[in-house]
Amino acid sequence: MCVEKTPWEKAVEFHGHACPGLALGFRAAQLALQELGVDRDIDEELVAIVENDSCSIDAIQSLTGCTVGKGNMIMRNNGKQVFTIGKRSGGQAVRVALKFGVMQGKGDREERIKKLLHGPAEELFDIRKVDLELPGKAIIFNTVQCSRCGEGVMEPKARLRDGKPVCPDCFSEYTRGF
Repeated sequence: MCVEKTPWEKAVEFHGHACPGLALGFRAAQLALQELGVDRDIDEELVAIVENDSCSIDAIQSLTGCTVGKGNMIMRNNGKQVFTIGKRSGGQAVRVALKFGVMQGKGDREERIKKLLHGPAEELFDIRKVDLELPGKAIIFNTVQCSRCGEGVMEPKARLRDGKPVCPDCFSEYTRGF
């Protein structure tokens, strides 16, 4: 008999271990999806804007289906535990922010995970609906060959050196030493 994994178990499997950061992102995604009245993204119907590069974003990806690779997860690393999940249709979005000081020095690892997953949302998070102009679906760009290393590079990322395309790694910026 095959037992279906819970969404939390799937997030832990995706991330590699359970931790407070994963629990934070998981709960934030849960709350945003509930507020929006939607389920997991299938084909870029949702967009997630994450304001950090912590463990939490793995839970956001796992629970919402928004990923960097699909182009519907936007990383704005402001160092803030803030997550905005929005629907492309209608521009409705929910911003979930961890309240300042809520988790600092509070219990051991397991206690913090439990608190984040099951504690009263209003004590842990500021949750508000926001109007958001969401980006369009991801664009697939042409690939050009770097004239120096021979590797393919997305056309808008290529630069010209002596009239030939080069990738960012092979391009050397002109400076005057300051």
